[in-house]
Amino acid sequence: QLRLVESGGGSVQAGGSLRLSCAASGSTLSSICMGWFRQAPGRESAGVAGVFTDGITTYFADSVKGRFTISRDKVKNTLYLQMNSLKLEDTAMYFCAAKPGACRGFSDFDYWGQGTQVTVSS
Repeated sequence: QLRLVESGGGSVQAGGSLRLSCAASGSTLSSICMGWFRQAPGRESAGVAGVFTDGITTYFADSVKGRFTISRDKVKNTLYLQMNSLKLEDTAMYFCAAKPGACRGFSDFDYWGQGTQVTVSS
């Protein structure tokens, strides 16, 4: 069973930056897609960014392109989300997620963390 634990959330002013981390443990999968999702109050969860097993191929929601980057450290079994130029609308609970095999957009993720809150203020 793969366990995911997020950290790094907090409060930041608009225009600022935060880096989220997601530590993975409990299972070793040779091929795994990892991603970040977020859910704002009263809204459905939405995919933010994803990265393939190679750690190089990435994709992003249109709303964060050019501002967020996703990366993974296979040695540390950790996923990161670097968030720059944060906007008020980035305020949400952010979740790390994973699925065996190749990424297929933001669908079919099987493993989820408990989330970390990001609050952007003016």
